[in-house]
Amino acid sequence: MTAQPAFTAVAARRTLAKDTPADSNKPTNFASTVVDYVQRSFFEFNRQKEAPALAGITDKDIRNKLSIIVNKATEAGVVNSRDWANFPLPHEHILDDRRQSMYAAQNAVIANLLEPSMEPQFNGAHASGPNAKKRKSLDQEMTDAEGQPVTPPWKKKTNAKATLAERMTGKSKHQDKKRKDNNTWFDTSADALERRRQRFAQSPEPSPYISSRDDSPAVDANSGPIVGTCQTLEKNYFRLTAPPNPSTVRPLPVLEKALDYIMTKWKSEHDYTYTCDQLKSLRQDLTVQRIKSPFTIRVYETHARIALQMKDLGEYNQCQTQLRALYKLRLGEGGSSGGKEDEFLAYRILYLIYTRNRTDMNNMLADLTTADKKGTYVSLALRVRAALASGNYHRFFQLYRQYQDRNMVPYLMDMFIDRERLGAMAAICKSYKPDVSSKFLTKELAFTCSDTELFDEDVERECLSFVVNHGSDALVQEKDGGDVRVLTGKAGNIFEMAKQAAFGKVDIKGQI
Repeated sequence: MTAQPAFTAVAARRTLAKDTPADSNKPTNFASTVVDYVQRSFFEFNRQKEAPALAGITDKDIRNKLSIIVNKATEAGVVNSRDWANFPLPHEHILDDRRQSMYAAQNAVIANLLEPSMEPQFNGAHASGPNAKKRKSLDQEMTDAEGQPVTPPWKKKTNAKATLAERMTGKSKHQDKKRKDNNTWFDTSADALERRRQRFAQSPEPSPYISSRDDSPAVDANSGPIVGTCQTLEKNYFRLTAPPNPSTVRPLPVLEKALDYIMTKWKSEHDYTYTCDQLKSLRQDLTVQRIKSPFTIRVYETHARIALQMKDLGEYNQCQTQLRALYKLRLGEGGSSGGKEDEFLAYRILYLIYTRNRTDMNNMLADLTTADKKGTYVSLALRVRAALASGNYHRFFQLYRQYQDRNMVPYLMDMFIDRERLGAMAAICKSYKPDVSSKFLTKELAFTCSDTELFDEDVERECLSFVVNHGSDALVQEKDGGDVRVLTGKAGNIFEMAKQAAFGKVDIKGQI
């Protein structure tokens, strides 16, 4: 018998370098189509992540779904042969999973409603919780008058001869007979379920996959959209209380002519009541036909400008809200906004200055991209905001004089110009004592758009009226030589109180 050594022989090391494992993990080299698919997945998600349909989906969800897709393709051996250019993106898979879960939950609810349970909800053998002990004691303590134990009714083996299928489904011949005799029981046959589904269905069964490139829900002919046939250019606005009749709705070519006609009448007659009514009717026809195009944006922009001109902030806010949603659809050529996005972003900034809504202002500034900030109108609005945020009233009134020809900018600034003049007067009264020239105030508070000292007496009179209306006649004195002075030493407290009142909370109808 040969003795076994007490050790295991191993090969001697010939070098001090670390051994390289033979099965070391090497990075997988994917085809360029896979890399393009990954990049396109994150690009498309980041571009559409603000859409309501993608609410709740995060970058982590995209990464997890992307990992699952690529790993499954690798395991199946099709990672380099799959047509990744046309393969659904991760966020589309996530939306599809959501839809399937929603339909499954709905079907489960309907099934529970249509198939009521015929057995007690609690079984003594599986009971748990505080009531289990109580039920058990009742089962044990039931006796007859002579003290003999009595089996509870629910423990009697009345169904001992039932088949296995009947015991599992909770059905029996006795129950089937009772169901036939009682008209109140639901008919749970397949035909009845199908009839119920057809009776309550409002749209055909959804397809298992719906691309996110068309987020509009599938609808049948009964729920629109419709195509109008009305050829009338003028139509009054009425709130819809029933599905619209195509004969009363104007198609797109007629709507384009109607807008030109409305604008012609606005320029000649300047009747805002008529113009607003016609534009709202035009917007309604676009909505019921689900027309979303650059023309739709043009209609809302036109109505918003006219509403600003007439200081109708409620109507302006409605238009601005719709424009923000339309701009995100990128309806223009080459993926552009399809309208004057830069201009209306600036209007929103100025509007938030007027309402002094700091929360919305901070959110909007955070959403502005570098390209947005370089826009002509947005950069203008940001300069106005910076001047007010720093308390530089001199710079603010300079900008006010410069921007009098920038579309609706002066109309928006006019809404808070008096408030800023009161704030400036409070600061001037602290700095210039005992008095100050009325000509200086007229120019400093931008009652004139001229940079020179020469201006009409009416302009100076407007400035003095502003001082008197917020103070009193005693604050204005005429010196020798006709020089009119404002007594800032006496007006300090007056304008400080007026400033505090003016900078109170602004409550706007239809505020965004």
